[in-house]
Amino acid sequence: MKQLNRRSAIMGAAGLATLSAAARAEIKPQDEMLELWPGPPPGDTGTRIIRKAEDQSKDPTHPDRFITGIARPVMIVRRPARPNGAAMLVMPGGGYGFLSYDNEGASQADWLNAIGITAFILLYRLPGEGWSGREDVPLQDAQRAMRVIRARAVAFGVDKDRIGILGFSAGGHLAGSLATRHSEPVYAPVDAADRQPARPDIAGLIYPVVSLDAAFTHGGSRDNLLGPDASEMARRRRSVERRVGASTPPLFLVHACDDGLVPPANSIALFQAMEAAKRPVALHIFQDGGHGFGVRLPKEKQAAAWPALFATFMTSQGTLQR
Repeated sequence: MKQLNRRSAIMGAAGLATLSAAARAEIKPQDEMLELWPGPPPGDTGTRIIRKAEDQSKDPTHPDRFITGIARPVMIVRRPARPNGAAMLVMPGGGYGFLSYDNEGASQADWLNAIGITAFILLYRLPGEGWSGREDVPLQDAQRAMRVIRARAVAFGVDKDRIGILGFSAGGHLAGSLATRHSEPVYAPVDAADRQPARPDIAGLIYPVVSLDAAFTHGGSRDNLLGPDASEMARRRRSVERRVGASTPPLFLVHACDDGLVPPANSIALFQAMEAAKRPVALHIFQDGGHGFGVRLPKEKQAAAWPALFATFMTSQGTLQR
């Protein structure tokens, strides 16, 4: 999520010709692009949506692109050299107003690939870009993405029972929503893939937005998702900590004490809800790291330890087998 510094995007293979040069530049030759929906996505109103990719970085060797204008949601598939059968659906943040592609997408795929995990970077639709039923649009894409991965698990070389999700900031809210609302009908089935379960086997939520009705919520994410005049009922219904239940998968939560954008109280509230429901959960609150740190923190920052801790948690839950 951060402030405004990161990204560029993609569309499905069928849509490559329509991408701007800036968007195409970030697609690596080995990348596979997979459109989520066989036709127009749910909630399509015919609004013209133009993809934009704005690089916030001053270093061309380390781009930091923000993506907006996602008319056709896609997954970017990054395969490891030595796959171990585990898969991770990665959800960048951006306050539901943009997607942080490099910091919270491509960089995450790199370290996941390094430990044998096949990464699927989800470029989900942004609620305020002209969709009907805006509050459910990101979750529609997340549920559909999980089902498509499972439907094509053999082709991707992944185990249907070892598919996790990893979300950052507002992408953490989306990941938490999928973890707690995976079986909730938010769109009409479109093909055989929708017979697959959307429940992730494990979820990592990094500096996540969790509550949309508590005093510690991130107002920008809340308003971008629900609109500025959402009712208290709508805010409560989409507060992740209120939706934890017996089918919620194991959760791994990370925050930094000096996060000035999304308070650690978000992760604490979700941890407490998981404890009350007697669900597997791990919470790490580091002294420093700020917000939007991804995996690019210098080693002297305590929060830089989170990827190794998440790998340990995945191993303990059977997702990562070494």
